[in-house]
Amino acid sequence: MDIYTDEHRAIRETMHKVVEQHINPYVDQWERERIFPAHEVFKKLGNAGLLGIQKPEEFGGMGLDYSYNVAAVEGLGRINCAAIPMAIGVQTDMATPALAKYGSDALRREFLAPAIAGDMVACIGVSEPSAGSDVANIKTTAKSDGDDYVINGGKMWITNSLQADFMVMLANTGDGPKHQNKSLIVVPMDTKGVIKAKKLEKIGNHSSDTGQIFFEDVRVPKRNLIGQEGAGFVYQMQQFEEERLWAAVSTLPGLQACIDETIEYARQRQVFGKSVLDNQVVHYRLAELQIEVEMYRALVEKCVKQYAEGENISKLVSMLKVKSGRLLREVTDSCLQYWGGMGYMDETPIARRFRDGRLASIGGGADEVMLGVICKMLGTAPGHKK
Repeated sequence: MDIYTDEHRAIRETMHKVVEQHINPYVDQWERERIFPAHEVFKKLGNAGLLGIQKPEEFGGMGLDYSYNVAAVEGLGRINCAAIPMAIGVQTDMATPALAKYGSDALRREFLAPAIAGDMVACIGVSEPSAGSDVANIKTTAKSDGDDYVINGGKMWITNSLQADFMVMLANTGDGPKHQNKSLIVVPMDTKGVIKAKKLEKIGNHSSDTGQIFFEDVRVPKRNLIGQEGAGFVYQMQQFEEERLWAAVSTLPGLQACIDETIEYARQRQVFGKSVLDNQVVHYRLAELQIEVEMYRALVEKCVKQYAEGENISKLVSMLKVKSGRLLREVTDSCLQYWGGMGYMDETPIARRFRDGRLASIGGGADEVMLGVICKMLGTAPGHKK
């Protein structure tokens, strides 16, 4: 990216080295096994200082602005699947931002510091069977009982949850308005009453564990509350912004690799006496896809710069979230076509990119939810003025 300095590039190269030495040689195996060793991989990343780039220095982070984290996320794009980058992103940009910003020093020492070091695996507990993108509709409760919360309910589609040491959970801690009755609470996953009910099988992202988790009278101390009680919805919306920016950035390397790999394959593949790439319909289409990616890259850079400078990115990041999912569908589908029968084989990288990319228009805020946010900010949604 144009915003990179030598320090940014050094972080990206460090990530590249970890990926090439400790992750890519095993990706195919982990994809077949439908899980990867999260503690082992995260410890390698923690040792390299890559799990707390924008986190406070007093808890083991580097204390840098978000643009440096972006360099690391770009480096994750070298991983030959989407599942493991997503699991790492949960640790760095989805489960820990509110903890880092609003957690007490004691709570951050207990959970954030080991997450940054790679000694603990984190997951984020928001989605439920009846409340995915509709966050305000969650049903899980955390009721006050002396110095504890007693938690009952369930969470669904939770990445890292079967290996996680702790969950940052959004739960209802009161009976008031649904945007003001929720809190974020750190729940150790070995607490009595936490039931790891099921490993969910998905059409893609095979090596990331995705679980259904139930909570039956789970008792956690109130000191595990992040920030203020009742402010959890606001905190989670802030976390979603970082999650969506992470998703937008992490999309870029895969999109570019998809085009580059397809150009090379289409150049080598012979059909009717000439390479597939020599057909105008093919090289024109690949040019169109590259134009889309370059325009997307420019908006990503603008959004990253604004976020690093503390500006409001709600509208831009929502636009990026929609565009990232749609490009992942358009680019992978178009490129797969030029691989012919090999494109439909499980062994080819384009097939994995095609499967894994479909999640992007659903997870972290479905396209329709993002479009609703954009329309509100444009003043075009019913009942809203700019």
